[in-house]
Order: sequence, then C-alpha cells, then structure tokens
Amino acid sequence: MTQPAALLDPGLTNILKDQLSYLRSDTPRRVADVVNALNVVRSTRYSTLVPHLPGSSSSAANTRRLERCSQDDQFGDAEFLRFLLPLFPPGQLVLAMDRTNWQHGTHPLNLLVLGVVIAGFTLPLVWVALSRGGSSDMLLRQRLVARLLQDLPALRWKVLVGDREFIGQDWFSFLRCRTIKRGLRIRLDTLVDAARVDETYQDVKIGQIVGLLERASVSGTLMQVVVTRSPAGDLVALATDLKIWAACHIYRQRWSIECAFFSIKSRGFGLEATAITKPDRLERRFGVVTLAWVCCLRVGVWSAQQTPIPIKAHGRQARSVVQYGWDLLVVAIRWTRSTCSTYFSLLNQPFPVPGAA
Repeated sequence: MTQPAALLDPGLTNILKDQLSYLRSDTPRRVADVVNALNVVRSTRYSTLVPHLPGSSSSAANTRRLERCSQDDQFGDAEFLRFLLPLFPPGQLVLAMDRTNWQHGTHPLNLLVLGVVIAGFTLPLVWVALSRGGSSDMLLRQRLVARLLQDLPALRWKVLVGDREFIGQDWFSFLRCRTIKRGLRIRLDTLVDAARVDETYQDVKIGQIVGLLERASVSGTLMQVVVTRSPAGDLVALATDLKIWAACHIYRQRWSIECAFFSIKSRGFGLEATAITKPDRLERRFGVVTLAWVCCLRVGVWSAQQTPIPIKAHGRQARSVVQYGWDLLVVAIRWTRSTCSTYFSLLNQPFPVPGAA
C-alpha cells in the first residue's frame, strides 16, 4: 500500500507558516496536505485525492478538507502572490497575459491569467474567473495589472506580451500611462496609419522581419509595428514599444503561458476535471494547483542545473523541466524525508537569472 504522501512532508507546511504567519494554524497544514496530494496523483478529482490525504479521517471528512481549500476566505489571491513573489529572479521580467477555458458539462469555465515568464513557462501570479465564456473585457485586464503593480512595480516589468485579444486604444493607453512596455499581437485588419496590416505587408516572406522607420498610429496610440511571417506561413503583426529585433524574440515567449496551461491542465494536473463552478472557489482551486505546479517547476529547474535534461535526436529535451521536477518530487514526497526537505527549501530561493550558469 502506498504511504500517504504528506506524512513525509513537514517542509511545505513550515514554509507556508513562515511566509504567511498571520494565517490560522490549521490553514498551512491543510493547504500543504492538498498540494502534496496533488503532486502525488496529479489529478484534481476529489475521489483520487482523498486517499492521499494524511491521517485516519473518513473519506467524507477528507472530502470536506478538500472543499475547505476552495472555500477558505483566509487563503486568497494576496496569499498566493505573497508566496510566489520571492521566487522571482532579479532584474526585469517578461510578463504574459492570456485566458484558459474549458467546459464542465454545459457550464463554461474561463480564467484570465497574468504571470511572469520563467524557464520556458509562465508562472501565474494573479488571475480572475470570468462569469461567462468568451473574451475578457478591459476592466478585468486593468484590475489584474493594477493588482500586480501593488507588489511588482513597473520598473521590474520588461514588457507585457499578449495575443490579439488584448488590444484597443484604452488598453494601450492604460499600459502606457503606467510605463509598462507593450508587445501585443494585433489583428491583420488593424489600420496602421489608415492602411490595413494584411494589405500593407502581404509580401513579407517566411522568416523575414519588417519594421517601420518610425512609430505609427495603432488604435489611436503611437507604437512601433513589427511584422513577420511564421514558419507555418501566418502573417504575425506586433504593436510594441520594443526595438524591432527584440520585439519578435521576446514575443515568442508568449507561448510560455500556453505551455503552463498545458501542464496545469490535460498534460499535468488535470485542472479540467474539477467540478467547481463558483468563480471565487475556482480561483482558489487554480491557486492551489499553481502551488503544486510551481513546486515541480522549481525542483525541475534546480535539478536540470545539477544534471541537464537529455536532448533527443530531434533536438528537443526528452522532457520538460516541470515533468523532470515532478518525476523527482513525487518519489521524495512518498519515500525520502531528507530529499523532500531539500526540494521544498528551494521555494525559499528565487529562480536563477535566465542564461545564468
């Protein structure tokens, strides 16, 4: 019989207590137990998680413990952010914004997420559940940016990257007024100095990068326009405050938020299996899953520094740093107290600066 995972983990509870000392004493223990169970089984289904919670409580009591993790008003967005902030490497950071959505029966579940790009993934920092399916509105985007600016000043933001959903004059002006540089993809029917992007740049070749000699009016805001054509043949146009060559390089990092969603959802922790539909509870559940996910990412990045991930014949890594971290962490949680403590102590240390040896 598999030993309950959390029995081998005093580490995460103590870290939560140290960083969030104002919480009730039972809250860090409960959150740590659920995070450990998530890391052991990588599923958000209550029926799968319950057997991996420690103690001799009944299944009904353990189910209630899981529910309280999504209902406890004491553990909300401020607590998640306070826990995640010390993990940032020094210097300026690339921020990414996007939505992730899925269906529970006929009910659409939709989260708008803003996070920091680290090690090829976007670490979610602040998020909000939308009350409907479809695109976000500008007020929600402003709310997330304003919330993060309270703890991460604009001087730390190298640029905010986002896809074609995150455009518009008011949104562009909002970011400019807060001195946040923009690297946002625009639609091909966007008018740049009264001319459509797809008509002006239809002759751009695959791999070619074209920029204007000076800024142009995009949705009523002066910005640099950079256009390229992807290997798939798609025309990609960016409205940005960055220099031409830097814009395309940094915008490619927008894919990191999709990679994070993949590994939090179907390719990792199975977030879509959650039956929670109430927005506030869904936000807390996403936060707890994010805590479990960042444990894997932090262990994976550290372990890859010690023993690099093998490169396969096609030139890509044999596994992602998140999968690498999970492979090691799940064994430690189950069986090795000293290794488990070492891994969780990494949550008190920032990620290395990108490119550092």
